[in-house]
Amino acid sequence: MTGPDWARLGDAAERLAHFIGHRAYMKMADGHCAALELRTTPAGEPEFFCTVYENRPQICRDLARGSPECEGERAKV
Repeated sequence: MTGPDWARLGDAAERLAHFIGHRAYMKMADGHCAALELRTTPAGEPEFFCTVYENRPQICRDLARGSPECEGERAKV
């Protein structure tokens, strides 16, 4: 995460991100981003949705959800 990402998250930043040294990262929960929550679709199927989508970090804007690049970023943390 960058400084602007942290600022964009606002009050949610402390809950969803943490520092390792001088770098900020989104927290992970059960192998996925802590900003994701499980909901049920109208068809009754479970799906994840981003609780901070409008304010998500730039890396989340740049990479397609679940893409190999996204998976690679998640594996770094």
